[in-house]
Amino acid sequence: MTTSCRSLWRNCALTVDQEILTVDELEDRIAPIAAGATQTRELIASLELCHHKAERWIYNIVETIGSGETAKGLGTRSPGEPHCAERVWQNACAALAAWCAGCPSAKLGVTIDSVPASRLIASLGERSPLKEWQVSRVIEKIRSAIHWPQSCDDPSAQYVWLLLSASEYESGYCTRCPEYYKEHEDFWLTTARTIIHDTEGGDAAELSLSLAIDMLWPCHWSFVENLQIVLAAIGGDLYPQKPFAACGRNINMLPNRHRMETICETLKVFCGATESSPRIDEELLALLGVPTEIKKWLAASLDKTIRLQLNPPSDLRVMSALSGPDWIKQKKT
Repeated sequence: MTTSCRSLWRNCALTVDQEILTVDELEDRIAPIAAGATQTRELIASLELCHHKAERWIYNIVETIGSGETAKGLGTRSPGEPHCAERVWQNACAALAAWCAGCPSAKLGVTIDSVPASRLIASLGERSPLKEWQVSRVIEKIRSAIHWPQSCDDPSAQYVWLLLSASEYESGYCTRCPEYYKEHEDFWLTTARTIIHDTEGGDAAELSLSLAIDMLWPCHWSFVENLQIVLAAIGGDLYPQKPFAACGRNINMLPNRHRMETICETLKVFCGATESSPRIDEELLALLGVPTEIKKWLAASLDKTIRLQLNPPSDLRVMSALSGPDWIKQKKT
């Protein structure tokens, strides 16, 4: 019999293991918990290692554990302070919109990160109504996530999922064409049944182009690489050199994985681990300050959350693999 996790583990586990039970028992012993510590634990429950700013967020969380102040949480950048990634997202939208409007790829002078937009667009190949429809879905996906140029409250800025049946892919997949796409149901079906052949966790995998567009999050550390895979697939190249990474899918490719493991080793030492480790960050230990029961609970929660996201439990890995519904792989009759 398995036991469901408390809601504070929602970003890394569905069922408890012995380590989670131990951390939960520590929480119970120190209850009631002050509001500041509760807010910090919520920050940990909101952490996603696939986000391009995850390492900075972890640093902020460590600061809050040490100081007890939660002013520097996730996404607390002051209004009017654009991040360099925002230019990447906006350039991607601008280049794709220009292509849809008929602009030749060779005339696109912007770059998307360090990649010339002309090179990305060239992978689309010869223009067709299907490709224009698919690229329009990519633009809608990116714009809905970055709230540009419309605000998130604008109904026209809402992305309609192609194959995911809800805002969280755990809820399942569509079994029929969403009403929003009914006018182009043939395009929707073709996109769903276009299969990208890559790997997931080192194993051969298949990924629907619809799911790749659905999971094309601009905030992901591999956004530009994922965008290249999607555009190439629209152009007909279904065998990318690099696998598509999304949330927990191919989390083993995380570029700062070694750094995350060092952070975990440091948190363990702070919590009282006796085994020695050469990978200790003294700066983080200094930020944490003097160990207390509440600090140890928060540090242990952060350590376990990071490790579970780096190495997802089997049930979460199955869901994050994005294998898609069986019907998209069935032959047309």
